[in-house]
Amino acid sequence: MAKAHKPTSQEAFLLKRKLTVDGLSESEWEDFIQELNHHPCIDFAELESGHQLKVTYDGTHWSTDELLDLIQAHGGELRNGWWTRRKLAWYRFTDDNVRANASHEPFCCSKIPPMKK
Repeated sequence: MAKAHKPTSQEAFLLKRKLTVDGLSESEWEDFIQELNHHPCIDFAELESGHQLKVTYDGTHWSTDELLDLIQAHGGELRNGWWTRRKLAWYRFTDDNVRANASHEPFCCSKIPPMKK
């Protein structure tokens, strides 16, 4: 059975992120996951084996950079490597793309497209 989304989340703009975080003890992980799950912009957060943080959030109101700031505020740090840097670049790109798509007003294809001023 599929998990129900929070009523504040826009299902079309939900983004899933998977990050490996080091430097947190077991009790710090529990507090961190609980804080994430109570945040209004985050739909779901969980800890998988191997210190992998799995988060689903509303891309119109939250970003990867805000998630990274929250991780650092709790004393955690991401693993440093080529693959992590590559994933973060892709996550930031899709964050910007989702935010742009959310604010875009579509026009009918039989009309003249709006002109830039």
